[in-house]
Amino acid sequence: MHATWGKRSSFDYTGSIKTGTDIKFGEKGLITVTAQQYAALRKHFLNQVIAVGTSRTEPATGSLGEWLKNNVTTTAIASYVAPILVREKYAERVGTREIRIIK
Repeated sequence: MHATWGKRSSFDYTGSIKTGTDIKFGEKGLITVTAQQYAALRKHFLNQVIAVGTSRTEPATGSLGEWLKNNVTTTAIASYVAPILVREKYAERVGTREIRIIK
């Protein structure tokens, strides 16, 4: 199990950013993020410091959460995707609310 971005709950995932991930959360939640979606996300935000945007209803404009909502799923998954990016060394945590995509 892995801690969410805010460290208030946990989730699990299988796969990797290179192959795509199946993110499991809550009792029955399951969202797939494909390798192509991760590649598009990384290309879009490369070398930028951005808000993670974990709000379930209104993620910050220009945030990771807004991008995921518009390009992957309307379910709020930034609190899972951001730690995956950091864990797999595609991003760095910048304080409590921001992330830098590094590759």
